[in-house]
Parts: sequence; C-alpha cells; structure tokens
Amino acid sequence: MTTETITPSRITVEFRPPVARICLQHPPLNVIDIAMMEELAATLSEIEGRNELSTIVLTGAGKAFSVGVDVADHTPDKVATMLAKFHSVVCALVGTKKVTIAAVRGHCLGGGAELAMVCDIVYTADDARWGFPEIKLGCYPPVAATALAALVGQKHAADLMLTGRTIDGQEAANIGLANRALPAVEVEGAVQETVRQLSKLSPAALAVAKKALYGWDSMHFDKGLARAEKIYLDELMKTEDVHEGINAFLEKRQPVWKGK
Repeated sequence: MTTETITPSRITVEFRPPVARICLQHPPLNVIDIAMMEELAATLSEIEGRNELSTIVLTGAGKAFSVGVDVADHTPDKVATMLAKFHSVVCALVGTKKVTIAAVRGHCLGGGAELAMVCDIVYTADDARWGFPEIKLGCYPPVAATALAALVGQKHAADLMLTGRTIDGQEAANIGLANRALPAVEVEGAVQETVRQLSKLSPAALAVAKKALYGWDSMHFDKGLARAEKIYLDELMKTEDVHEGINAFLEKRQPVWKGK
C-alpha cells in the first residue's frame, strides 16, 4: 500500500488508503492556533474528496492530544475569526462521510477535547487528562455547550463545564466521552484493530450509515452551535470578567472577578 505523507507547519498528514492519519504537531502541548485551524480545515476538505479514503485517525504528537485553542486568540480583535475558523473545523469533522477515530493520550482540554468528542470513535489512555477549563478564564466552550450533554448527559455536562475540573481517561470513558480507556501503550493497538475492521467494509455503506446514525443530531447541531457562538460574541465578550480572565492568564496572575 502506498503511503503519502505531508507536513504543514502545525500538523502532519499521512495518507495510507483507506486511512488518513492527522497528527496535531505544535510542541509542546499542541495548542490549536489559527494556523492549525486553517491547516486542519484544508486537510479535511482534501480528505472528503478522496474516495479511496474511508477513515480518519486524529491524534496528537508528544505528551498531549491538545490543551485547546490558543488563549491569545480569544482577545476582542481575534475572537470572532477564531470561533469561525475553529467551528468550521468542528463542522467538517461532524459532517464528514468518513469514519473518524480519535486516539487520546496526555492532556485533552478545551478545544482539544471538543475535537476529540465529535469523532465517531474515541480511544483514550486511562491516565489522559480530559476537561473543559474555559470557565476558569471567564469563558465557556461553545461546541461542548452544544453537544456535550448529548454524549454524557446533562448533569455530567454541567459538572464539567461549570466547574472546569479535569478527569482522567477512565472517567471520560465511564461517562461516555470515550468508547474505551486503556493503558497508553495499548491505545494505538485499539485504533489499528478498529481500522482493520473498517477496512473490510464498504466506504459507501459506512458513509450512508453515518448519515442515518446522526440524522437526528444533525438537525440540531448546526443551529445549536450557531446560537452558542452568537451568545459568546454578543453577551460573553461584552462582560468585563471575560477580558479579565484572558488577560490574567496571559499575564500569569490570578483573575480578579467583578461579576459583570
């Protein structure tokens, strides 16, 4: 089987039909900046047009899947562009006809956790760290606000989003964020076994089955995400606390909340 590898600046992409493997590669923690979002969007668009590919594997290089979207891109001059570009990547993952598999090791936080959670199948290291810590910056995660409760239930979603606490991979699997939690050295084996099973199946049938499987959710996801994004820009970004939280993080100090 011919293997083709390309290496943009923030990700690496390997095409080995029927699999495309995307690896987030922005050391040391694979922060998702606007450049990475653009590379992911272009890559997913290319994959969608290649009929010989039926499966996408998404993983992170080094010691993290991803710690999330660059906090510096949450400032007022960048936030609208950042949300639009990041959500275009999420929507491409949600809408792709390919089967998507996330392999999670290390930190999987914020936007990184959102990328993983929208994949069809998720394998996580049992000692991985999952979480949505945006509330600690005075923010919230729009994708999780839209889709997390459907995965883990309203109470678990509220717990994770409103406290910003992190959980290990085993708890992530227990509540439905991942299919299975395994020792880190076994995650790749689980991915490869699933890829092996999928490679025996009809890409056309898989694509149609995915469309039917998510038929109900797809009716609500786009509208829900658009509403969550609008609230973020029209209401959250007009509070003083969101700017205090972001500035405090960038200045490496504790925020001083005003409640307005």
